[in-house]
Amino acid sequence: MYYFCTYFDRNYLDKGLALYYSLVRHCQPFNLWVLCMNNETYLDVSRLRLPGLTPISLPHFENDDPKLLEAKKNRSLIEYYFTCTPSLILKVIQKNPEIDVLTYLDADLYFFGSVEPAYKELGSGSILLIEHRFAHNLKDAEQYGHYNVGLLSFRNDANGLAALTWWRDRCLEWCYDRVEDGKFADQKYLDDWTNRFKGVVVLQHKGIGLAPYNFANYDYSAKDLTFRLFQAPVKIYVDQYPLIMYHFHGVKQRMKKIWDMDVYASKTPLPDVIKNKVYLQYIKELIRIREECVEQGIGPRPNLNKPIRTYRVPPVIDIIKTNIIALKKHIYGDFIEVLS
Repeated sequence: MYYFCTYFDRNYLDKGLALYYSLVRHCQPFNLWVLCMNNETYLDVSRLRLPGLTPISLPHFENDDPKLLEAKKNRSLIEYYFTCTPSLILKVIQKNPEIDVLTYLDADLYFFGSVEPAYKELGSGSILLIEHRFAHNLKDAEQYGHYNVGLLSFRNDANGLAALTWWRDRCLEWCYDRVEDGKFADQKYLDDWTNRFKGVVVLQHKGIGLAPYNFANYDYSAKDLTFRLFQAPVKIYVDQYPLIMYHFHGVKQRMKKIWDMDVYASKTPLPDVIKNKVYLQYIKELIRIREECVEQGIGPRPNLNKPIRTYRVPPVIDIIKTNIIALKKHIYGDFIEVLS
């Protein structure tokens, strides 16, 4: 049995459900605890009654936790979300003692294969970390943390609980969306864990943790798994490692059929195989989920056909900056048109 947890609000409902369905396909059996960051999300997720998914309401999560509620008073919404990360992991373990290893997942992750290779690397270790593996031209981003909070595993033992308790205490003290005194949000705290805690394993599998900030590091190939009597999807390889998990950081719908993959900061064109086989599959999944949610009367319903009205005329410099970014995104293949 695999044990996972995540959190999201109504704006990430489609991505959170895409994560869930990817686990259904590739990581059975599992239990996924979802901290719903507002009441609407809790009602929506509860209404779906998805097997293996346990929704947690925000009031229930915050109940009897005065330190967390105190921290909430002086943080922005996203900063409070960051603050909740270690508290969520720790509380799920404490309330479910049958858990041996609990893995936290960002809601915008998506699995293309089994997570088992990550657990094999963890072995008898207590904590599994994954590096950002920033591309060479993004090394400045190291200021935000050497390790990525997107996927973290903790064993329910003394070492794992010690790290979680320490991390929670630090995030309650300081967890802001800025770089300050060697800290950044909930993420920069992980930088020294290989020295601070025992049983820490750094994941080496290149097919787990592929993302916009590191895809430029690797070569890609695709193996067609089409057979006579049935058709299976193409399998993607990352430097000979099978693609297992991609972090779809920054994916947004700009117009009805136009999606922005937000990879231009890498200054490297997105390989066709990643654009057409990885991003396209994910975006089609989001579209399918949104359509199902509309049919069931849940989730936000943005009207992308209606023009956005604004009464402020932007300064010329803002217009120039916007057009430069749009041009860069076009050059680096950020936009993808989904016809069906």
